Amino acid sequence: MRVRVATTALGITAALLAVPACSTDTTGTKPDTTASTRTGKPADAAQKAAVLSSAALKTRLLDQSDLGSGYLREPERPARHDDVTVIGCPALSELGGDAATGGTLSFPHKAKATFTYGGSSSEISEELYSDSVDKLSGGIDRIFDAMTGCPTYQVVAGGTPIDMASQKLPAPRGLGDEQWSQLLTFSTGGRSTVVKQTAIRDGSLLLIVSGSPALVDRHVDKALTKATAAS
Repeated sequence: MRVRVATTALGITAALLAVPACSTDTTGTKPDTTASTRTGKPADAAQKAAVLSSAALKTRLLDQSDLGSGYLREPERPARHDDVTVIGCPALSELGGDAATGGTLSFPHKAKATFTYGGSSSEISEELYSDSVDKLSGGIDRIFDAMTGCPTYQVVAGGTPIDMASQKLPAPRGLGDEQWSQLLTFSTGGRSTVVKQTAIRDGSLLLIVSGSPALVDRHVDKALTKATAAS
């Protein structure tokens, strides 16, 4: 079976994120008990932000008219349940490697859209989640720390070995209350794909944009603006 590396890359990223996201254990993280160290916004104001339903989140996703010409929305993929095993990264292994390839984070309120660009294999995926500030902040912080803590490791998904390289990137300052960013390189079958992933928490809303680095940089600002416009 031929494997589309770009699609696999986004799916594996989601798979690695999926299991620990629902955890409320924030050991080793910095909860928003005073003010965000990134923006200085009072934590009590963020704590009062309303949790949004999945239906509300869906209306805040970017669509083709927002992205411009050349983008085609991918149909929702059926849930897959391939076993995911992490080799060579104890921090990720401890968080858990079994997840649904192509799945989403385990927060209860979520929405997702994936687009291809220019008829090529370039993709951009937007995910929106809503939960309490502590759960969003603690969960995603633990995950990014684990993923960027191992420069190289291997993931075996559904029997397919994928060599991984991770690199922490400077987060986009001035957006939301907290920000994270990383660059992931997926190599399998003699092909490599580079995926950039940027996450931004704004109150009780978490935005994650993944895909081609150029597309992520081009649209992350726009995605956050639309996601928070009605907040």
